[in-house]
Amino acid sequence: MSRTSFDQLLEAGCHFGHLRRKWNPAMAPYIFMERNGIHIIDLHKTVAKVDEAAEALKQIAKSGKKILFVATKKQAKDIVAEKAASVNMPYVIERWPGGMLTNFPTIRKAVKKMANIDKLMADGTFSNLSKRELLQITRQRAKLEKNLGSIADLTRLPSALFVIDVMKENIAVREAKRLGIPVFAMVDTNSDPKDIDFVFPANDDAKDSVDVVLTACCQAIAEGLEERKAEKADEKAAAEQAEEAAEAKPKRGARKARKEEAAEEVAEEQAEEKAEEAAEE
Repeated sequence: MSRTSFDQLLEAGCHFGHLRRKWNPAMAPYIFMERNGIHIIDLHKTVAKVDEAAEALKQIAKSGKKILFVATKKQAKDIVAEKAASVNMPYVIERWPGGMLTNFPTIRKAVKKMANIDKLMADGTFSNLSKRELLQITRQRAKLEKNLGSIADLTRLPSALFVIDVMKENIAVREAKRLGIPVFAMVDTNSDPKDIDFVFPANDDAKDSVDVVLTACCQAIAEGLEERKAEKADEKAAAEQAEEAAEAKPKRGARKARKEEAAEEVAEEQAEEKAEEAAEE
């Protein structure tokens, strides 16, 4: 069963592309027609592409890996933050920090710096600072939180990148391609899909369009996380049963050993009695 439907996408306005004069010829396979100078996207292909990408995202989540969501355009950032947070995935909705993927250790240092400021504030180390110094540190902390707060739990490179508007986030896409990280992206008729591994041909400017595609993908991610949790629970139960069985085996072995010892003692006593009787005769 499809995760989205033609009617859902149509109602959300996913079919509206850009003006014909702004189109990218590489998007021709995904364009259904032109109307009033505007390209109309083939939503049947969008449905198929969303299903294909959602299954791939589900497998990534099931394997316990992270997917980084990127959307710095005004109309998409709030939706992306909400949907990514709902499945516990990192996201970037402010300015993309250049080198975030290709220079990841430096970004991690900035995140650790933010954590250290929090720690020093909590233990009262900054209580002796002047108001001016404290204000500077607070502002620095707020800036770090704004740009990097959503990726504080990202301890290693993500396994996939989910992008809204590949033209606006072209630096993020280039960094991901350089490192071989697969890219999932909503691609409008004015964009080039050649560097995108999983293309969603859809209107990337409308809130409803972004919402319906993200909802389908995040549901797939949530399913992957649930399956991972269920598998872990099954593995834990199997391990506990194995431990119980291992503990029970020595007990049965000890009981058997005691029986064998008792039988040997009885045999020795009988042998001694026979020997005594033979000696008396």
